[in-house]
Amino acid sequence: MPGDKLIYLSLGSNLGDRAANLQRAITALPGAGVRVLRRSSLYETEPVDFLAQPWFLNCVVEAETSLMPRQLLHALQGIERAFGSRKLVARGPRIIDLDILFYGARMIRTEEMEIPHPRMAERRFVLVPLAELAPGLRHPVLGATIVELIAAAKDKSTVQLWQPQRIDVQ
Repeated sequence: MPGDKLIYLSLGSNLGDRAANLQRAITALPGAGVRVLRRSSLYETEPVDFLAQPWFLNCVVEAETSLMPRQLLHALQGIERAFGSRKLVARGPRIIDLDILFYGARMIRTEEMEIPHPRMAERRFVLVPLAELAPGLRHPVLGATIVELIAAAKDKSTVQLWQPQRIDVQ
């Protein structure tokens, strides 16, 4: 639709059925005013910062929205609340975590939000799935492409394509 902004969102889950949590969150996005265009593969990722927790599944979605940035943030927080996701420990375990990476080429810094996401360039669990969708996307503040940000990242945590466990039936 005219006036819609191209956005990129990061999704993560490390509690319960991680893949189902991500799929349910993606399914909830249209009802929150977000039209999903593409989704990256799912990546199993090592925890960063707070290490004593289960590994995450992460992905990135490319989407469009007519919501303003603050409205978008509140819509995503509403989805997190609906899942019962609570951020009891900063960067700790969660059922679902939704973050705005980019909102068009806008740069926003308020008490409530910062876009582009302020720690995105330090996090392989965000950059690798984002590179699958938009490797040449240029960070409006840092000036580097997503591929260049991955090459420069000091984060060496494990980020691998996720393969669901297959159960052999005989």
